[in-house]
Amino acid sequence: MTKGIKREQIKIDAEGKVLGRLSVEVSNILRGKNLATFEPHKDDGPVVSVYNISKIKITGDKLKQKVYYHHSNYLGGIKETKMEDLMKNRPEEVVKRAVWGMLPKNRLRERMMTRLKLFGGQIK
Repeated sequence: MTKGIKREQIKIDAEGKVLGRLSVEVSNILRGKNLATFEPHKDDGPVVSVYNISKIKITGDKLKQKVYYHHSNYLGGIKETKMEDLMKNRPEEVVKRAVWGMLPKNRLRERMMTRLKLFGGQIK
């Protein structure tokens, strides 16, 4: 991260929010689009903490139909996980993947993701 930047802390309560709309909100804040000094080539956004992830809403039949894929780079090594299983075991991963897909595909994306803090429980 860039030295000398004083980053703001933003807390978001995810309880009752729809996954996609929450992800758009978080990705825009991570990029710094909510700031008056927004520049697309700079990484000036604040640190975002999202709480109560296990209580988000998933619309439609996504819980049963959406499948996440991962490949181990070995022959026949494709793994698939349904969203329903991922929400039971690691709900943070669902939000993380949604925000990851909404950030720009450039060198800043990984740096922006380091400022995303995800918590399944209550606000502290």
